[in-house]
Amino acid sequence: MAPPPRASSFSCALLLLVVVLLALSAAPAAATGVFQVRRKFPRHAGGGASGEEAEEHLAALRRHDGRRHGRLLGAVDLRLGGVGLPTETGLYFTRIEIGAPPKGYYVQVDTGSDILWVNCIRCDGCPTRSGLGIELTQYDPAGSGTTVGCDQEFCVQSNEGVAPACPPGTPCQFTITYGDGSSTTGFYVTDLLQYDRVSGNGQTTPSNASITFGCGAQLGGDLGSSSQALDGILGFGQANSSMLSQLAAAGKVQKIFAHCLDTVHGGGIFAIGNVVQPKVKTTPLVPGLPHYNVNLKGIAVSGATLQLPTSIFASGRNQGTIIDSGTTLAYLPEAVYETLMAAVFNKYQDMTIRNYQDFQCFQFSGSVDDGFPIITFSFEGDLTLNVYPHDYLFQNGNNFYCVGFLNGGLQTKDGKDMVLLGDLVLSNKLVVYDLENQVIGWTDYNCSSSIKIKDDMTGSTYTVDAHNISSGWRFQWHNSLVLLLVTISWTCLMF
Repeated sequence: MAPPPRASSFSCALLLLVVVLLALSAAPAAATGVFQVRRKFPRHAGGGASGEEAEEHLAALRRHDGRRHGRLLGAVDLRLGGVGLPTETGLYFTRIEIGAPPKGYYVQVDTGSDILWVNCIRCDGCPTRSGLGIELTQYDPAGSGTTVGCDQEFCVQSNEGVAPACPPGTPCQFTITYGDGSSTTGFYVTDLLQYDRVSGNGQTTPSNASITFGCGAQLGGDLGSSSQALDGILGFGQANSSMLSQLAAAGKVQKIFAHCLDTVHGGGIFAIGNVVQPKVKTTPLVPGLPHYNVNLKGIAVSGATLQLPTSIFASGRNQGTIIDSGTTLAYLPEAVYETLMAAVFNKYQDMTIRNYQDFQCFQFSGSVDDGFPIITFSFEGDLTLNVYPHDYLFQNGNNFYCVGFLNGGLQTKDGKDMVLLGDLVLSNKLVVYDLENQVIGWTDYNCSSSIKIKDDMTGSTYTVDAHNISSGWRFQWHNSLVLLLVTISWTCLMF
């Protein structure tokens, strides 16, 4: 590896700081609602870092996404119940309220895992302080919560329909072990979840619903780290155990949600409900798979289709294409990665490319949008996704850029044949997850604006605005306070 550039050319540490604030609208069948969401891990660097600091930030991002990517393929122990699909150590988080009277908890928001869990009081290994500048709170099930027994229906369903081998009345336990070795163990409880129901244009009304969730009694590994600590994880996966599925089963919402991640002005939109404006074109989700798998048909650079192995377009448990806004970057099988990089740099044959923590970095003056090509992913149903140079190239100092696509073969053995598309390609697009019809779609959109959601019980259509409640927050990273400015990400997938 070549030595890192001097601070003058590498002064912006790569992915430190992008803050996104979303408003999550919980949309009951009679209305919609809102959670406000922020991103936890940075996407763009701040200025003033030395070359060594910048490379360390690149390494930190690699470790962060590597943990998340590892969790995608890590082991999940569902003994005695709990469908806890893996989750990243936090890209996005929102504040929810649980209990009666309600208390607030900051949780990671994750499209790749299925359960909501928060740290329990007297939790073993749970952090008591967070470098994100938020106040941590541990949940006390002795308040208004009711412990779920291992013989109850939720526990049986979470154990793949098989009753756990335990005495009746024993708490329904869960253990989730992630690919990086971190873990959470606890038991399930039922309590009231408080959320903001959309009741008018830009207006909300407090509402609540009974939700079963995990009470984390012990944390291990990086989940116990105080530098990026949160109170838990909010899963938005497809399983019946997810908060979304439970709200839908209670007749509170449809199983449709959308996000719009604004990297231009910061913040964005996250809403539950039937989006009626803007309209988006969709592609089918691959049936029988637990995550947001889609059928990729081709990749083009400046309109020229890349010649790729046909195996890349197959779908399966350890292959295929996943849309995952919980991952910051994008990961490609080695054959795809090498072909794509060759096409991207085709007219810069003499350019010096340096490798930093598996990122391909280079010097370039001028507009990257004028100098580099648009990358287009094509999917079943004639749906395309355009990735612009300013999206896949990260400025990392004065005229110094790095590519946000990474070689998946270097990240994890089991995921080497997968295409994993994270918020690198999803930013500044409205992405709609319609689980009622098993489709996903998107369109380029101004994420600083608003969308319209239909209240299916009353027939009314309401405006849900973008939010950026975290623009003034600060958090500590490597002993320095940095202003969170712009970005978003969901988290986690795992098999």
